Amino acid sequence: MNAYLSPVPVPSADAVSPGIYREIYGMPAFATLIASDIAATVDWYVNVLGFIELFSMPGPDGVPALVHLRRWAFQDLLVRPAPETVVSGNSVTLSFAAVLAELDEFVATARAHGCGEVLDPIDTRWNTRDVRTTDPDGNTLIFTAGHPLAEGNGVPNLP
Repeated sequence: MNAYLSPVPVPSADAVSPGIYREIYGMPAFATLIASDIAATVDWYVNVLGFIELFSMPGPDGVPALVHLRRWAFQDLLVRPAPETVVSGNSVTLSFAAVLAELDEFVATARAHGCGEVLDPIDTRWNTRDVRTTDPDGNTLIFTAGHPLAEGNGVPNLP
């Protein structure tokens, strides 16, 4: 068995994002989002949340039939146009690893952009700082960054 090192950095106040991963790989897991307006949804994920459009497959009418979005390695989303009206709901929440330094930028960018929704960062009891976002179709994504542990005792070093 090969050892795999996660792209998620060790939690620290100065942790650096591993950045966009552009290589092609067999995806061990991914989410598919159905979008009422695929252009608006792709715009939200790319221009607000820092994903890239890895590729787009056009449909017969020229509108994308599938868009593959990615952020870090193994943070893949496939977006397809909805065949009918999308009903907003919160039955599924997707969580993506982040670093502390990114969270305030997500909030500021989302609020300046409009279209979706973003809440202020919150500190959780499980030692993370989370930002909850909602895309134009009501899909919920949480960006979660681990807090550094206080040296020597394994206790969260919360702000």
